[in-house]
Amino acid sequence: MSWKKFRNSNFIIRLTAWEYWPFGIVQFPLFIYWLWLSLRARSVLFFSASNPTIVLGGMFGESKHDVLNLIPERYKPKTVLVKAPAKKDMVLRTMNDHGLTFPVIFKPDLGERGFMVKKIVSEEQIDSYLRALNKDFLIQEFLDLPIELGVFYTRFPEETEGRVTSVVIKDMLTVTGDGRSTLEQLILDKPRAKLQWPKLKVTHSQLLNSILPAGEQFVLNSIGNHSLGTTFVNGEHLINANLSKTFDTISKQIDGFYFGRYDLRCSSIEDLYEGKIKIMELNGCGAEPAHIYHPGFPLWKALGILFTHWKNIFLISMQNHKKGVQFTSYKEGKAIYKKFKEATLPG
Repeated sequence: MSWKKFRNSNFIIRLTAWEYWPFGIVQFPLFIYWLWLSLRARSVLFFSASNPTIVLGGMFGESKHDVLNLIPERYKPKTVLVKAPAKKDMVLRTMNDHGLTFPVIFKPDLGERGFMVKKIVSEEQIDSYLRALNKDFLIQEFLDLPIELGVFYTRFPEETEGRVTSVVIKDMLTVTGDGRSTLEQLILDKPRAKLQWPKLKVTHSQLLNSILPAGEQFVLNSIGNHSLGTTFVNGEHLINANLSKTFDTISKQIDGFYFGRYDLRCSSIEDLYEGKIKIMELNGCGAEPAHIYHPGFPLWKALGILFTHWKNIFLISMQNHKKGVQFTSYKEGKAIYKKFKEATLPG
């Protein structure tokens, strides 16, 4: 193997950028901290009190549909829940009844990290999706808005105002043509895209031998998820008093919500500050301040932010508990986890 090929191998790409490291490696010191906080709270599920109206505070096992129902209508794209088992004709009828047209987004009602989130553009793709996922799922309006962000909000129950603590800008996975290389070559020459090759060679199988004109950008994946190749860009420079006030106003309209990340789209940064947004998902305490995954972000700094993140979960949960919010019992939490794991298995 040549040095160039070795340097561009998936192993080296992942080794030299901690954002690709296995989940458990980065999370291990936080696991120890969680155990310490659990001892202090006398509950391993203390985080369930962070957002009292969301199952386990949004750590895992919550219905995306139920959480979206907490959000005022004006902030949401059209979204409908489809119960399993589903047939194509029923899905098409549901889309028609709710004014949904291709393209749309299909996503499991229970899921995380981009699991089975797909952009569906045709009836044929409905068939393949239903074969792959025999679980409850959402059909969501595809938002053709140019800016996708993750905005993290934090409010302590004993305080009157909350604040934005993290912003991540989602840069979709693209390649740029040079007038000579095929799409396959462009993908394999770009480290972030190369890691997605097993999926991309299927998704774009009909176009792999096409040559893109010089300067033309080609979107490889329009789903803004890190596990699907999206670059997470640090957007901390967007945080100011105006942004915090806007999301404080929105968040106080969501019953029992104190801590989590809005995944949203908007037309411009000006619209963001004015609250002219569409919220695709609201993730509770299981979400992360995703700006830490900016390429080259120092690991030591990311860990410091994650420790603060868990400290905030603990403080918010304990303050809510003091106000009478009960922690989810271990027995109930175990049942929720079992249901969640079953729901995220293929098929």
